[in-house]
Amino acid sequence: MNLKMIRSGIVAAALAVASFAAQAADLPRAPSYKAPAYVSPSVFSWSGFYVGLNLGYAFGNSHWDSPLVDLTPRGAVIGGTVGYNLQTGSWVWGIEGDLDYSAAKGSAACGGGTCESAMTWLGTARGRLGYGGWNNWLPYVTGGLAFGGVKATNSAFGSTSTTRLGWTIGAGLEYALFSNWSVKAEYLYVDLGKFNCSACNASGVDNVTYHTSIVRTGLNYRF
Repeated sequence: MNLKMIRSGIVAAALAVASFAAQAADLPRAPSYKAPAYVSPSVFSWSGFYVGLNLGYAFGNSHWDSPLVDLTPRGAVIGGTVGYNLQTGSWVWGIEGDLDYSAAKGSAACGGGTCESAMTWLGTARGRLGYGGWNNWLPYVTGGLAFGGVKATNSAFGSTSTTRLGWTIGAGLEYALFSNWSVKAEYLYVDLGKFNCSACNASGVDNVTYHTSIVRTGLNYRF
């Protein structure tokens, strides 16, 4: 291969490259792609006022001193709820009150008659402390005052109705649904203390205690 042939080959290769480059320049350009901007998810807030409805079941114990008998009142409870939450970081601080109708009652034979204990209504005024760092979930503990209507009846003598002031403690789990709605499941232990059923025996003295546990669900609307 002589020098003239080498020069001819180089020239031919250069012409081929130039021709390819010119054709490539005429090809349509690929559309440019720009990744969408990242938007951080909004943090759910539990702050604000809310109202709701609750429905549950009460089951407890009522002890009578005379006649000596232990009853197990149980039945449905249903009512309304109102409250307020303030969220600071992941912690949710709240106050909540509710007022329920109660169908809880229990009876047993006692000294020739029938003894019955019943809770006709129940209200609570409680504080709540929850952890709101799990997206729409809110586990919480709660406690405060409880007050309710209690009635003791001895069919052989008579009955006494009274309003009792006591205390309650419990825990629950709430979940935020679409928009402003949330649902919850809750357990409360309620102690309404004891009272004297003066009409429940001949002596006019009969101490009656009333304690109950409540499991319930609720539906709340936040403003």
